Amino acid sequence: MPAINLLVAGRLRDYADVLMQQGEGGFRAKAFRRAADVVATLDRPVDQILSQEGREGLIALPAVGTGIANAIAEMVGTGRWSQLDRLRGELAPEVLFRSIPGIGAKLAGRLAAEGQIESLEELEHAVRFGKLHVKGLGPRRMRMIAAAIVERFGGPTLPRRIIAARPSVSQLLQVDRIYRERTAAGQLRKIAPKRFNPAGDAWLPILHARHGDWHFTAMFSNSQLAHRLHKTSDWVVIYYHKDGEPEGRCTVVTVSSGPWLGQRIVRGRETAEDEEEISK
Repeated sequence: MPAINLLVAGRLRDYADVLMQQGEGGFRAKAFRRAADVVATLDRPVDQILSQEGREGLIALPAVGTGIANAIAEMVGTGRWSQLDRLRGELAPEVLFRSIPGIGAKLAGRLAAEGQIESLEELEHAVRFGKLHVKGLGPRRMRMIAAAIVERFGGPTLPRRIIAARPSVSQLLQVDRIYRERTAAGQLRKIAPKRFNPAGDAWLPILHARHGDWHFTAMFSNSQLAHRLHKTSDWVVIYYHKDGEPEGRCTVVTVSSGPWLGQRIVRGRETAEDEEEISK
């Protein structure tokens, strides 16, 4: 068996184990274990599939959808997997970004701090769709970085014309409410993030939940900005995905001024279309 396949399969199983340890119901864990079994028994190295067929070649494998294909591509391209690092409290976006040509230490730090970007998948989307505004990152450099990520990942994470599905505002606010209630009741497992945690305390509660076709992971923000503004017990970051689709992320916050003062809102979803859901 190719060594890279055994490495990737091992990390997929590690992810399934961490999900179970943190209280996930088992559905996602089983999916990752099935994918691990497929990868472990392939006679072709996954990096060869990625280089010759792109991510579509990985997606075509049994039990491997878009989300797991993106994870495999990240492991092959960087040697790390941000989703697993996140659940272990080891997420360090700055280190991940420095694996991409054209991104040095200073820019990597600004991407994590100013851009609030956590993964290469998010970085690729941001530079492709013009949603990234960080000092020192002009159009030419963004094009170079986007091209480097696509080459490393074996193609774009999503075709340009496809918009990733996302849950409704009411679903996200429900996850936020459940997370904060269970945190207050001391019912959630806590992890000890390595970033901004010199004492190594296990302070960060984590929730895994499933509602219909959606899978959610929620935790308080451990970003540099959240610490600076003392919002680590207010801002709730929710990761979400449907089977076969890439992961999305949003942040739920308490409004500090204006007509929704004191209410919880999904940042970036305060449009007229979403107002009715937010105000419920």
